[in-house]
Amino acid sequence: MRNPDRNAKRCTCVCRFVATSALLGALLLGALLLGGCATTPVQPWERGRLARWDMRWDPDSLQAAMSDHTHFSKEGSTGHIGAAGGGCGCN
Repeated sequence: MRNPDRNAKRCTCVCRFVATSALLGALLLGALLLGGCATTPVQPWERGRLARWDMRWDPDSLQAAMSDHTHFSKEGSTGHIGAAGGGCGCN
C-alpha cells in the first residue's frame, strides 16, 4: 500500500523547486536585459544634453555642501567628506 503523505511531500518539493528555478531564471534574464542598457556608450551628440546644468546630481553645489555639513554635524558621523564630529555641531 502506498503512503499518500509521501507523494504529497514529493509533489510539494518538486513544485517548490520548479517555482524557485523559474524565479531565478526570470531574475537572471531581467539582470541581463538591464545590464545591456548600461553598456551603451554615450554618443558625441548626446553629451551636450547630459552636460546641462539641470542634469547634474546636485544642481546647486553650495546648497548641497551646506546640507551635507548640517546632516553630518547632527548625526555625529561622516561619510565621504570632512572629519568626524561629536554630534553637537562643534567639530
